[in-house]
Amino acid sequence: MATDTRRRLLEAAAQLFREQGYAATGLKQITAASQAPWGSLYHFFPGGKEQLGVEAVGHSGERYLRLFDLVYERAEGGEGVARAIEDFFHLSVDALERSEWGDGCPIATVALEASGTSEPLRHACAEVFASWREAIARRLASAGIAPEPAGELATYVLAAFEGAIVLSRAAHDTEPLKVTARVVAGTVRAELPA
Repeated sequence: MATDTRRRLLEAAAQLFREQGYAATGLKQITAASQAPWGSLYHFFPGGKEQLGVEAVGHSGERYLRLFDLVYERAEGGEGVARAIEDFFHLSVDALERSEWGDGCPIATVALEASGTSEPLRHACAEVFASWREAIARRLASAGIAPEPAGELATYVLAAFEGAIVLSRAAHDTEPLKVTARVVAGTVRAELPA
């Protein structure tokens, strides 16, 4: 039961940070959204909001990494990595539209807001982005792209994805995500061995 309460706190924090940002999210709001007793927050996160933020970022990062793996597994073969990347972009299109522009990347939202004010949060966001980049690079390399170009291409894919989400949220228009998905997938296809 205790691990369920901890998980609910992490998931509520991640959702609220993604929707409204780290600074705008209060601890009482997190406990209410998680339906957890107030005292449980400090029981599980004695470091308060910053510790909860760091762990929520890590929790979200792992969930998105598992989602990418699931999308990739459905799209097998060399061409599959390009299709998986494009499909992942389109999942964000759907999420933004369903959430009325509130459901962006949980890591980018915190990174943009807190990386200049909290070293632990900045570090947590950087670790998640690095793990995502490594996962993409690994998939690109398994499709036949040499390791160094795969790493560079993975950086490009991740930067394009995050930038497209920001543009789409700001414009309340998914066209930036759709265009970027097409261009990024085309770039990946062009790098795949013949």
